[in-house]
Amino acid sequence: MSGNTLGKLFCVSNFGESHGPAIGAVVDGCPPGLPLDEADIQFELDRRRPGTSRHVTQRQEADQVEILSGVYQGMTTGTPIGLLIRNVDARSKDYSNITDTFRPGHADYTYWRKYGERDPRGGGRSSARLTAPTVAAGAIAKKWLTQTYGVTVRGYMSQLGPIPIPFESWEHVANNPFYAPNAQIVPELEQYMDQLRRDGDSVGARIEVVAENPPPGWGEPLYDRLDADIAHAMMGLNAVKGVSIGAGFDCVSQRGSEHGDELTPDGFLSNHAGGVLGGISSGQPITVSLAIKPTSSIRIERQSINRAGEPVQVQTLGRHDPCVGIRATPIVEALLAIVLMDHALRHRAQCGTETTNP
Repeated sequence: MSGNTLGKLFCVSNFGESHGPAIGAVVDGCPPGLPLDEADIQFELDRRRPGTSRHVTQRQEADQVEILSGVYQGMTTGTPIGLLIRNVDARSKDYSNITDTFRPGHADYTYWRKYGERDPRGGGRSSARLTAPTVAAGAIAKKWLTQTYGVTVRGYMSQLGPIPIPFESWEHVANNPFYAPNAQIVPELEQYMDQLRRDGDSVGARIEVVAENPPPGWGEPLYDRLDADIAHAMMGLNAVKGVSIGAGFDCVSQRGSEHGDELTPDGFLSNHAGGVLGGISSGQPITVSLAIKPTSSIRIERQSINRAGEPVQVQTLGRHDPCVGIRATPIVEALLAIVLMDHALRHRAQCGTETTNP
């Protein structure tokens, strides 16, 4: 009911606050016998962590993960896996000016209206800092999916603010701070971000994530559709305002003769469905696109109110990402992996087979 757990059989419960002593996750439902150590998880956390370039928040967090339970002699035991990441570089004083006011576009106001209390330090529970435990849990799911089914999950940035990023090659994605699949455009992106930081403003981004080699048959009819659960998980990521599967909103202008993916003895001729038909995986790549809004915490003064309902001007200090989309790629990969692993386990539980293909 509290909304902090994702999944049914592979369950990830996220805990902590941005400026608390630690953040973390409890991962329940991972099958036994998966080789796992901190290095497997740390690799993914290092891709997401802050302070890695001048274009993201300069908060210096090592994001060093500790495995507290569920692993013995390098193997998962089938019991809950406790993951802990300590906060070491929080500067709570930066938020003293918003204790009684609300930042426009942020969750300050709604958290206060829901709970009657809120932690203003770094956004508290609504901070993007809480995506680190998601990435840690996703690292487990990614490894299990690869070893069990040969499924790989990877993503990239396809647009930064007004700048579209043409896809050139996957090899470029890991070699720049934007996860851009095009090396030639990186200088333009850097110039744009440098000016944005000088302006004290923020911008949004578009992220693409793909799961390759998924078997057909994962997902359920109607309310537990695979694509519905993917959208649900992605909308749980801070700042996501739109999710599309396959052709997404482009299908509005397509005709049925174009959108419907034709089948041949050798397979599908297109993938407008994004790898999901009727809520069940088709065996094609699962493709997801996300729209991420501009960061709400900016240095430009904006109108708001205080707890008494009086008008105020709000300027957010502290260290923030001018574009939260820059560090989002590892997070959306983790979320997709978590959903896919959950559905893989649910398919095995219901059908008793790895795949229903003859």
